[in-house]
Amino acid sequence: MVFSSAIFVMVFLPLFLLAYYLTPKRYHSLIILLASYGFYGWWRVDFMALFAGVTLFNYVISLFIIRHDSHSGKIMAIGVIGNLLTLGYFKYFNFGVNSLNLLLGHTGAGEITAWTVILPIGISFYIFQSISYLIDVHRGDARPADSFMDFAAFISLFPQLIAGPVLRYKDVADQFRDRVHSWGKFNEGAIRFAMGFCKKIFIADTLAPIADTAFALHDPSFMDSWVGVLAYTAQLYFDFSGYSDMAVGLGLMMGFRFIENFNHPYISRSITEFWRRWHISLSTWLRDYLYIPLGGNRKGKRRTYINLFLTMVLGGLWHGANWTFVLWGAWHGGIMAVERAFGAKKDTPYPKLIALPLTFLMILSGWVLFRATTVSGAFDIYAGMVGLQGMALSDELVWSITNLQIVTLLIAGVIIFAPIFSRAKYAEAPPVVGEERSWAYGLSPARQIIVCALFTLGLCKLIAQSFSPFLYFQF
Repeated sequence: MVFSSAIFVMVFLPLFLLAYYLTPKRYHSLIILLASYGFYGWWRVDFMALFAGVTLFNYVISLFIIRHDSHSGKIMAIGVIGNLLTLGYFKYFNFGVNSLNLLLGHTGAGEITAWTVILPIGISFYIFQSISYLIDVHRGDARPADSFMDFAAFISLFPQLIAGPVLRYKDVADQFRDRVHSWGKFNEGAIRFAMGFCKKIFIADTLAPIADTAFALHDPSFMDSWVGVLAYTAQLYFDFSGYSDMAVGLGLMMGFRFIENFNHPYISRSITEFWRRWHISLSTWLRDYLYIPLGGNRKGKRRTYINLFLTMVLGGLWHGANWTFVLWGAWHGGIMAVERAFGAKKDTPYPKLIALPLTFLMILSGWVLFRATTVSGAFDIYAGMVGLQGMALSDELVWSITNLQIVTLLIAGVIIFAPIFSRAKYAEAPPVVGEERSWAYGLSPARQIIVCALFTLGLCKLIAQSFSPFLYFQF
């Protein structure tokens, strides 16, 4: 089940909210747990056992950490290793076998025959949340969950279960104990959900066919490559930020306030700044649980650059079991190391006039690796981008692009870069978890009516066609 499906919007969500608000507060975690497992089980019932097993394992490990303080570090390490082994098997087993067979093929040796492992949806997110919980409990940064029910509800919280934001228990622990339910917060959440829904239905799904066609072309031309990459750049942003908006909105409707996950990332003036604005929950997770434990910037400049590079390579591998993601992570990690060497921690290292377009070009170049299914496919796009395979649009792309898609791409560009003209575009930060204030992009009543009208139109469009899954579900 996905948020942008009729069954979720018209059946699951109304029934959940009805049960949630008719049930006494002391049973809210139970309702969340039952609904979340129903939401997850809609995909595959058999993987609910793995989900429940991971939850139980981490809760038991956390109890041992609390009760055996003198050995808490070792116990925490056992828990983290157990989580990583689970993630490694389900996400990287096939990749490891295929990579080994590719290597053996070059040596003339026979291939290894192995079973195929199915990747459980959302496993990267709930494993990361479990790891952060164990580490925070060990460090004393998080007070343990009051009950197994609260912990299980946190791990399975359906608004962010499949594609984030990556929550940390210490950020929402107080909200599990006592959170405010109000019409104002519910209304804010409903509008936020509607806006995310519109991003997905009207922009991301409209641009998806352009990107799919361009990246499937053999020897794409200059125009094919650039149109495809620009379409995918917009598609990915509106798809993923749309999902995050819907997740944050659903949380607000339930009384939770989650971390913001995006803050106008494409107006960044360096790759370092980009990662402070894109997928914020993941970038802060990688910083706190990977970059800093590796030594951060405390062991000299050379080690700092290595730590940045390794963090981003591993972050790339987290996104998918493919060499394209490893190279994508290396691309960002290498640039961030160079930027740090030239002072990007405080400001952009590039001349002001070219900082934004240069950064955007580097982001576009990275998305080629992110979208391509193979490394050779990515280099086909790169060859097209520099004009090595002709200049004009191919017939396949010409016949597949509609006027609506062209207009949508232009509108997407306006929305993406409009914050450049805002006085507070670089200073304004997204609200922190639990902060009681209106959403930074608060809308007037008239604009809320427009959003509701667009949401209704989007729902009609959704019913008339099959839904398109969110891109980040595959990670």
